Amino acid sequence: MSRTTLEKDTPDRDTGGPRAVAAQLLAALRSNMRQYGMLIALVLLLGLFQVWSEGDMLLPRNVTNILLQNSYILILAIGMMIVIINGHIDLSVGSLAAFTGAAAAVMMVDHDIPWQLALLASLLIGAVVGAWQGFWIAYVGIPSFIVTLAGMLLFRGATQILLDGQSVAPFPEGFQDLSQGFLPEVGPNTNYHNLTILLGVLVCAVALFQEWRARQQARAYELHVLPFQMFVLKCAAIVAAVLAFTLTLASYRGVPVVLLILGGLLVALGFVMRNAVVGRHIYALGGNRAAAQLSGVKDKRVTLLVFVNMGVLAALAGCVYASRLNAGTPGAGNLFELEAIAAAFIGGASMSGGVGTVLGAVIGGLVLGVLNNGMSLVGISQDWQQVIKGLVLLAAVGFDVWNKRRASS
Repeated sequence: MSRTTLEKDTPDRDTGGPRAVAAQLLAALRSNMRQYGMLIALVLLLGLFQVWSEGDMLLPRNVTNILLQNSYILILAIGMMIVIINGHIDLSVGSLAAFTGAAAAVMMVDHDIPWQLALLASLLIGAVVGAWQGFWIAYVGIPSFIVTLAGMLLFRGATQILLDGQSVAPFPEGFQDLSQGFLPEVGPNTNYHNLTILLGVLVCAVALFQEWRARQQARAYELHVLPFQMFVLKCAAIVAAVLAFTLTLASYRGVPVVLLILGGLLVALGFVMRNAVVGRHIYALGGNRAAAQLSGVKDKRVTLLVFVNMGVLAALAGCVYASRLNAGTPGAGNLFELEAIAAAFIGGASMSGGVGTVLGAVIGGLVLGVLNNGMSLVGISQDWQQVIKGLVLLAAVGFDVWNKRRASS
């Protein structure tokens, strides 16, 4: 969770009663509206559809289905967010996901290659394709829109050629577990999945430690920190949210394997973007490319790495999608690029680059997933679903523009 700031220094002390705490909470929300806006929107959407669907939205089975149905879009959205922060766009991720899923299918089904090697080879193909596209963008200077548009056509055609227009199936059970598997049941027989409960408690402990450490670091550098009451309130909200989510999953079949993959990506890439030098360089290039170049940032190398990362994540998403279908199909990945771009912008990415977080991409993807699932639950037709999703995307970008004007005024 990102560090929260207030507009003026608020020392660590008791600041009064509930009215004072409420005023501080409103001030914190106003000054961090960009950071928390979509998280609040996600909570409101869940509440709206929970009431509208008469309690079906938050049923454990439905929550698990939302995660499984949107896992590949969330993986793509994480990579797309980093590409957009760097000041570029990638239109080829849907076609690349289809191509790598097809390649894995051909290797496993037609050539009897073990699924672990097929998965590794698919990720390698994604990295090579990402390096290919990154080379044209970074070292030749062709706009990313053109390069990835060409890639979209190229890999869509290559998928058709590779599969000869037919689906290839079935897959080994281990590969299917990428999108359909769950953590095993261990321990005594209870009404909950024990391993999931243990994992939830561990996540709570790590989250609280991270919040405490971030607060101590901020105070060490004499930066603004939340008043103690607000800090406790924030920690309590985090613990309540994690435990509620954990109990929901534990009362069905536990944590899906794909959620572990998503969690690993969220932690690893979130750390890189926040703390690693390359992450800072990505933000710097997206915020002001000329200034970053003058400061010695190796812009070509960083851009190449960003597209290699996007290629690997697209390949992973393609394998997860193929695993979910239990087949490599020529039509896989259609419009995935638009879903990933929409998730990134809803999650806080800026058209001008330099702004956004990995967590924001996941929240944006979940907003889209909850919208899709909720509208289907209450019986809204597909055409109206497209209209509503378009309006949500427009509202998210409009909010970004309004926020920038508010900050500059």
